[in-house]
Amino acid sequence: MPSDDAYWLALRRVHGVGPRTCRLLIDKFGPPEKIFKMDADEIAAAGVARNVARSIVAFNDFESLDKELCELPRIGARLLKWTDPDYPPNLRHIADPPPYLFVRGAAKMDETNCIAIVGARAASDAGRRMAQRLGLELAAKGFVVVSGLARGIDGEAHQGALDAHGATVAVLGCGVDVVYPAEHRKLADAIIEGGGAIVSELSIGTPPMPENFPVRNRILSGLCLGVIIVEAAEKSGSLISARMALEQDRQVFAVPGSPLTGKTRGSNRLLKEGARLVECVEDVIEELAAQLGQPLGRQQIANRAPAPVVEPRTVWPLISSSAAAGSRDTAEFPEMLDANSILQCLTHDDRLHVDSIIEVSGLNAQTVLRLLLELELTGRVAQHPGKLFSLA
Repeated sequence: MPSDDAYWLALRRVHGVGPRTCRLLIDKFGPPEKIFKMDADEIAAAGVARNVARSIVAFNDFESLDKELCELPRIGARLLKWTDPDYPPNLRHIADPPPYLFVRGAAKMDETNCIAIVGARAASDAGRRMAQRLGLELAAKGFVVVSGLARGIDGEAHQGALDAHGATVAVLGCGVDVVYPAEHRKLADAIIEGGGAIVSELSIGTPPMPENFPVRNRILSGLCLGVIIVEAAEKSGSLISARMALEQDRQVFAVPGSPLTGKTRGSNRLLKEGARLVECVEDVIEELAAQLGQPLGRQQIANRAPAPVVEPRTVWPLISSSAAAGSRDTAEFPEMLDANSILQCLTHDDRLHVDSIIEVSGLNAQTVLRLLLELELTGRVAQHPGKLFSLA
């Protein structure tokens, strides 16, 4: 006798049954187990093509599906069905929600404050820094950062969220047990260990085929209140995410880029077509304020953060410890003194890893990451690939 979950997998595996047909049948008749016990005429009466209805009735490969379900605990995954109370609420309301998701990781999938960050795989250094900055600041303010685990912008967005000790979700175009690209295996592990999740609607073992990714993008955008495009060329796959977001009535954001590079022609075109321009995290939150439940001003946005987060447009004066001590109590200048501690670790010629900065400065990781971001934004520090830093 097949398990209840095997019937869920079976309905989607029947040739001709896509997400929309699954939703139609489940809305009409209830659980898939009941659908498989109906005759073809009853199923066809719901508006399903007669040949598809006959395929549902004839399906009998339940044994292999139960074997697949038995593999889920081994890889630390679970099946999250459309009727489960913790199925993502944002995703539930799109036109073609997946009937189920395979989920690795302990993250609650019923969060509604998700924001996607996507962009070019072959991203510029500036694009990478922007993606990491947005991921860090959004996660620090309590948002769930969603992306696709790809090289470039996606990976940096996930890493930024992890640096803020926040939640991040990776939506894959392959099985949840297949990490693509392979060099992001450590990143995938860190996402799970950090309380995030890796999700896919594709069966375990499914390879990353090109046709899987455009379909995957509807889930990525559907989970979220909005999608931020950091860098996208004229024919970038990120533009598919933007189009999906518009079809799902999600807000589309874009980071402006130089017209002298082809890396940002697609994202710049989105701005011409009405996407919201993003220079800092406040631009995103202000636009989504109504969906978050209340109108928020910039000061309220800053106060919303569960942990201290640098405001990008704040500039702290650079003073020395001795100058502070000579004029006022140094307790009035803790941020300035901490910033000086970081600057004293760096030179113009050598590049120092963030872990070394934390060790040498004696500051905690969250303070170092926050101050490095502020010092970078004020032009005092430069970040290089591999989380290396030097004086600008």
